[in-house]
Amino acid sequence: MNGLSKGMRKVEVALRWDPSPAGQPPADLDLVAGTYTADDPYGVPAYVVHFDSRSPDGTIYLNRDSKDGKGFGFDEVMTLELERLDVRYARVVVGVAIQQPTEDRTFAHVAHPGLRIREGYTDLAAEDFGGVPGATAATVAEFVRDEAGAWEFRAGVHGFDGDPATFTRVMGAARRP
Repeated sequence: MNGLSKGMRKVEVALRWDPSPAGQPPADLDLVAGTYTADDPYGVPAYVVHFDSRSPDGTIYLNRDSKDGKGFGFDEVMTLELERLDVRYARVVVGVAIQQPTEDRTFAHVAHPGLRIREGYTDLAAEDFGGVPGATAATVAEFVRDEAGAWEFRAGVHGFDGDPATFTRVMGAARRP
């Protein structure tokens, strides 16, 4: 690894949305992260981190979890300590899933959703989900380890239509152009 380019080290993914209007059920968005091994980088995740969980080694964890968007600023925050992640992991995919308690909710039904991805004080990406209004979930970031072992960030929001459990199983699959 080159001393001048160590790649991504510690990344924060922050999600916000406004509470639902009076009389509407609360919107509940969740940050999720899936890790993928070098021998199966587009298959089934080795493990998934989401609400009420953290990675087995403590390198990926949820700092803040909201069920209704009633916080100030960002409602959910996840930290990824990529520099501490075991070398057997070659890829981490981060997504946002909308909980579906009674009806199909899409990003168009959520008041002012927003996302920020940063390393330290440097913003890597910001998103309002305007490109995937009909999706019930979306991948929002991909971190890939290069041959030298450094992590690189690949931005891009890709929508998904389905339930959160299915999303966590397929969120890391190779996308077709």
